[in-house]
Amino acid sequence: MILTRQHIPVLGVDATPLTVSGMTAMLNRFVADGGTRTVVGHNLHSVTLFHSDPEFRALYEDSDVVLLDGAPVLWLWGRSGEADGPVMDYRLGSTDWIPALGNVDGLERIAVIGAGAEANARAVARLAGIVPNAKVSGMPGEGWNSALESEAVAWLQELRPQLVLLGLGMPLQEMVLRRRLPALPPAVYCAVGGAIEQIAGIQKLAPRWLGRLGLEWAWRLMLHPRRVAYRVFGEPWVLLALLVRRRLRSNR
Repeated sequence: MILTRQHIPVLGVDATPLTVSGMTAMLNRFVADGGTRTVVGHNLHSVTLFHSDPEFRALYEDSDVVLLDGAPVLWLWGRSGEADGPVMDYRLGSTDWIPALGNVDGLERIAVIGAGAEANARAVARLAGIVPNAKVSGMPGEGWNSALESEAVAWLQELRPQLVLLGLGMPLQEMVLRRRLPALPPAVYCAVGGAIEQIAGIQKLAPRWLGRLGLEWAWRLMLHPRRVAYRVFGEPWVLLALLVRRRLRSNR
């Protein structure tokens, strides 16, 4: 399977258009190879960080796969004039492809890092049902600090997983990968945000029809107003300013 990054001119970023079956095929190849790979995703929050944080941008530029993980990003990709890939009527979030992990051949060791102890344990149990032949191990990420980060590195070095689901929230999970990847054992490292709580059943997913309308933000705002309000009402203006500044610089 050939992975092709495609440019989204309006946003000034590149992404890898994949469906669930394409993601499964990619993971099959990565697990069989046995090397170190990173999988991240683009939504408007990540695009803002991409244009404002050089370290965050470096991780995305170096990652093997950058999923279309936001409805506005998917919409702009489809209308960019450069879209060439699978037909995608829905973004590809972590909660879309994680339930298909049972279709990944040879997947025997999975690590789940992030969320609170209860959510982590429930996600581990759910994954054990999805991939019954795999040993699924978990480490909560609540109260993340440098000591816990070092403990996680040592834990992964001992565990030697093939797939790591890292759900510490953006941009913490990306920064952990950026600074720690050279010390980590070979595996496929996937930044999955809040998917651990969603897979655990603690955080409710938005109805699919809302996602197709690009209104998942309204669902998240209703459930978690304090956590989401700035991203919905404030950050788009920050992104707009960053994109305008980028365009002015490119025209000079």
